[in-house]
Amino acid sequence: MKTIYLECNMGASGDMLMSAFLELHENPDKFIEKLNSLGIPKIRFKKEVEKKCGIMGTHINVMVDGIEETERIHKHNIHSEHHHSDLKHIEHIIEHLNLSKKVKNDVISVYKIIAEAESSVHGCSIENIHFHEVGTMDAIADIVGVCSLINELNVEKIIASSVNTGRGQVKCAHGVLPVPAPATAYILKGIPIYSNNIKSELCTPTGAALLKYFVSEFDEMPIMRVLKIGYGFGTKDFEEVNCVRAFLGETGNADEKITELICNLDDMTGEGIGFAINRLFNAGALEVFTSSIMMKKNRPAVMLTCVCREAQREEMLRLIFKHTSTIGIRENVLNRYVLDKTEKIVSTEYGDVRVKESKGYGVVKTKAEYDDLEKIALENNITISDIQIKNVLL
Repeated sequence: MKTIYLECNMGASGDMLMSAFLELHENPDKFIEKLNSLGIPKIRFKKEVEKKCGIMGTHINVMVDGIEETERIHKHNIHSEHHHSDLKHIEHIIEHLNLSKKVKNDVISVYKIIAEAESSVHGCSIENIHFHEVGTMDAIADIVGVCSLINELNVEKIIASSVNTGRGQVKCAHGVLPVPAPATAYILKGIPIYSNNIKSELCTPTGAALLKYFVSEFDEMPIMRVLKIGYGFGTKDFEEVNCVRAFLGETGNADEKITELICNLDDMTGEGIGFAINRLFNAGALEVFTSSIMMKKNRPAVMLTCVCREAQREEMLRLIFKHTSTIGIRENVLNRYVLDKTEKIVSTEYGDVRVKESKGYGVVKTKAEYDDLEKIALENNITISDIQIKNVLL
C-alpha cells in the first residue's frame, strides 16, 4: 500500500506540508510551473532549496502581489492589516481555478473544516465567518498546493505522528491568543497533540485542517519500505530543525489486528474436528488449521488454530467451545500484513483463466486460479503442466 508518514515534531503549517510533499514529487520544478498556471489571483509560487541545522530541504515561498511571506508577516505586525474573505467568496475563487473536480472538492472541504472551527470559536454561523489569516490568498495557495500534490502523488494512506502545537501566545487579528490558537485547538480535537519547550505557534489552523482532512490515523511510524523522504521547512528558525518530514513508501495492509485462538484436542475424532473447522470457516474465519502435538502421558493430539478479525473474536470463541471438546482457549493478538490483491483474466488457446496478482514491498506475484486450470485440463485431457508450459503468464 502506497503510504506517506508525516513527522510533526515541529507542528505543521500549510507551506511546510506543501514543501515536504513537493520533495516527494517526481518533477518538483514542473509542478511549481503547474501551480503558477492555475490562475490563483495575485499568487506566485517559488521553490527555494535551503539548509537548516545542516539538513537540506525545501521551502515554497508564496508571493502575493510580488511580496514574500516574511515581508508580509512583518508588514502585518506593524500595520495590523487584515484581509477579510467569507467562505462563499473563497469557494468562488476555487471554482474558477484550473483544477480537477476532485481537487476542488478537497480544497473546499479543508476550508469548511476551518470555517466550522472559526464558527464555533466566534459564536456565529459559518456563512457569517470572515477569515483573517486563513482567508488570505497565500492560505488558499497553501491548501491548493497540498491538495494538488496529494492528488498527483496518488497515495492510498497518510499517517502522522502526534502534533507539536508549541506553547505561549500568538498575535493575530483578534488580539493576543494562547497557543494553540482557539481555532487550531478546535480543529485538533481528537488528534494526539503535545507541546515542549518551544515558545511559538508551531501548528497553524491551515496545517491542522489539512492534517484533519487527509490523515487517516495518528500513530508511530509503521513498518514501511521507504522510497523517498521530503523535508518541508518553515520560515522560523529554532535550535531544532523547523520542518515537517514526510516518508513515502510501501506498507502492508496492516490496517487491522487479527486474533489467533488456539486449543488442544486429545479426545475428538477426525470427523468431529473437520466439522468444527467447517463451522469456523463458514462463520468467516481467515484461517483454520491443525497441528500434530504430544500431550500429557505421551498422548497424540491435535492443536486447533483459528485466525480471525478482532470483531469476530467472540463468535469464534463461542463456536470453538460449542463444536469441540476443549474447556480452554489461548489467545494471541497479532498484526496482519498482506500484499494488495487484484484479479485479471488471461486468454489461452483452451479458454479464459483467472489470474491473481499480489503486489507490495517491492514484490509482484502471480498465480492462476487452480479451479480454472483443473477444468481446462479435464475438458482437454491434458495436464495442468501442459497448460502452464504453453502459457508463460500461468
